[in-house]
Amino acid sequence: MAAPTDLDFLETQLQNDPKNLQNYPVPLSPPLPSISKNIELNRALTASSKSSVFSLNGNDVLFEDEWLIAINKPRGIYCESVLSAVPTLLENDSVDSGDRVNLPELHLANRLDRDTSGVTIVTKSHKVAAKLVKAFTKHEVRKTYLAYCIGPAPEWENITVRSGHGRSKYGAWRVYAASDVGRKLPGGSMVRDMETLFEVISINGQGRLKEFSRPKEHEKRVTVVEEKSLVDCDVKKDEILLRAYPRSGRTHQIRLHCQYLGIPIRGDVKYEGVYEWKGTTYDGHELHAESLSFDHPVTAQPVLIQAPLPLWAAQELGPGLL
Repeated sequence: MAAPTDLDFLETQLQNDPKNLQNYPVPLSPPLPSISKNIELNRALTASSKSSVFSLNGNDVLFEDEWLIAINKPRGIYCESVLSAVPTLLENDSVDSGDRVNLPELHLANRLDRDTSGVTIVTKSHKVAAKLVKAFTKHEVRKTYLAYCIGPAPEWENITVRSGHGRSKYGAWRVYAASDVGRKLPGGSMVRDMETLFEVISINGQGRLKEFSRPKEHEKRVTVVEEKSLVDCDVKKDEILLRAYPRSGRTHQIRLHCQYLGIPIRGDVKYEGVYEWKGTTYDGHELHAESLSFDHPVTAQPVLIQAPLPLWAAQELGPGLL
């Protein structure tokens, strides 16, 4: 069992207080590994340094129209740095085209974790931002992610994981039982629902990138989380490429569910992912926001925005499997 951090100790103290035992739900995923504290601090410092000089060019743009611009965010860069770089990109484009541009009101429509790469949307007006954020909130935006995981090869081709999600006042994000949804945590926050559909793309390089297609209801295996996951640490570990379809949009959702399934994301030291693998040290987790699809907030036309494969996914699949 991983050693808890100071914050997790405080969380445990709150939950183990006899006054609280009967009132608060117990997390089903483990506390942060002790190794993660220094590694995450170093990653944050590196990201801050990189983000301070970050800039965009036309090759980073996945989609643009009068109301939206979609950027392929690199790993190790904060979303706020992407937003800050967009005005210069728009100004440079206007100089190249000879047009005069009035810089719009720019807003992030979605946020990715620092080390998650892929589709990031910036809206060009407050009204469009409000419409798109509402679509995200109502689960009207369809999302796909790619995750490179290390662990025992799954027996399933696809699986839906339903659980609770929450964080105590002094703690980290954790998986809770589905039956705990709606219950209060120390500090006053609530356990909220969390659901992700996973699909196996390849195992140890054997597989093929598939078209986006959610499995039919009768083909889906569903796990409703009610108890701690039992993971055998001594079993053979495989390299697994997954596609994830998150239905909800909780913080660290895919990372938490991969951890619960016993196949944490490579490089994701916060959620028990390997830091070193086959002689290589990883400077971030390998999770990629592959695509977003939605009805355009102004024109109502269907929009599909897809980011190119990151290097780690392209290498896993190989030229013959793409």
